[in-house]
Amino acid sequence: MRKAFQNLVTRYPFLKIFGSRYVLVLLFFTVWMLFLDNYSYLEHRVLNKEIDELEDNKKYYQDEIRKDNENIKKLKNPGQVEKYAREKYYMKRDNEDIYIIEFEGEAPDEGAE
Repeated sequence: MRKAFQNLVTRYPFLKIFGSRYVLVLLFFTVWMLFLDNYSYLEHRVLNKEIDELEDNKKYYQDEIRKDNENIKKLKNPGQVEKYAREKYYMKRDNEDIYIIEFEGEAPDEGAE
């Protein structure tokens, strides 16, 4: 075995560095930690990507909560409640008529007047 390694070293001098058992152990440890371990670098990349997605979701939902809280504050005013009911649910008073005008390319609940 030693003779075969010496033949390889004479043929390829850059392999001389692998003659030390410390280098071999370090190389094994590095490969193990990067690719084979449960807490490998590859696994950390996947987990970090997941964390980034969850943080983006958290930011989105916090923004939505803030918007909903603003809408709740607005709806405490009776005039705003009436406006919201007229715009979103097409509600009307007893003595009036509502005409819904839809433009091409708009959703049905948009453009109500």
